[in-house]
Amino acid sequence: MCVSGGLLLRHFLLRTPIFIWGRLVDYSALMAQADALSLRGLGKTCPNPIVGALIVDSSGAVISQDFHDGGLHAEAKAINKIREIPKGATLITTLEPCNHYGKTPPCSDLIVKSGIKKVVFAVSDQNLVAKGGADHLRAAQVDVIGGVLQDQVTYSNRFWLNKIKNNRPYFIWKIGMTLDGKVCAKDGNSKWITSESSRAQVSKLRSQSDVILIGTGTALADNPSLNTREENVKQPRRLVMGHRLIPPASNLKDQSAQTYFLHSHNLDVLLDFLAKLEVNQVLVEAGPTLGTFLMKSGVIDEMHIYLSPSLLGSGQSFIDDLGINSLENRVMYKVKSTEMVDTDLKIILAKNQ
Repeated sequence: MCVSGGLLLRHFLLRTPIFIWGRLVDYSALMAQADALSLRGLGKTCPNPIVGALIVDSSGAVISQDFHDGGLHAEAKAINKIREIPKGATLITTLEPCNHYGKTPPCSDLIVKSGIKKVVFAVSDQNLVAKGGADHLRAAQVDVIGGVLQDQVTYSNRFWLNKIKNNRPYFIWKIGMTLDGKVCAKDGNSKWITSESSRAQVSKLRSQSDVILIGTGTALADNPSLNTREENVKQPRRLVMGHRLIPPASNLKDQSAQTYFLHSHNLDVLLDFLAKLEVNQVLVEAGPTLGTFLMKSGVIDEMHIYLSPSLLGSGQSFIDDLGINSLENRVMYKVKSTEMVDTDLKIILAKNQ
């Protein structure tokens, strides 16, 4: 049965199974599996993207899978797991295979040499140095289909894609607060506004982050460690911004994680420093001073709010004056998701693009 490329793509974008050479294969479901696999690389791949890859045989059964975790690329790891690629095998990968020599050889060359004759990917490579893998494969008579679950995979890989597009990391501001927007009581105590379950989720988020950023005010008031409690993971790097000195006995000066102290209040200095670290994503766990500064600077791309069902009435608000005097000038975000976490309401907000 002959199926045109245009019809194939329409079916893929609609996420419906189709018959290919008499067999029912749902590449959208397989891409969703590859996407979920790619998320295991969060916090491990910078400055590169997260990628998940599957190899399926001619019946659509998965015979190999892997993800990028900072070493070999996902496609190479999946191919290397198989002694001999079976006839009719298809590679499903979340990102267009790379086409340049970096730390590893081009995945596009490896795919051609492997004998794989069909490649399905979600998102085109946006890196000017590495793009072009799809064209290279087509020139080698490999059938290539792109755009499968593109929106979903774009969101999963938003940190790296944002860095390529905007030449800066993606910033997530995590906030735990009461219903009236307070992050600590009048006496300065903030432990604990949110539930243990919420704090466990934050620990997981830390493990998926490249750098955790706070100001000297938070460092002095809370003496945080900013470490993750996840097992068998490298502790994320810590960055403290501000001019005040941090005492030698501070938890931030222990040897559990690499820590940087940036004695500046300047956004360009911060972004230049982060560029040298080659990070994709920054988790902001700052208080209102640094958080407000970053919000006014326009770099808070996403907010993870853990809303406790409690009221304080007094205490410190999570944000200071933004200098906004009318509704027309308010800062708007989209609600991406809501979730009950024990007694707390978790809200993920993303900036309107």
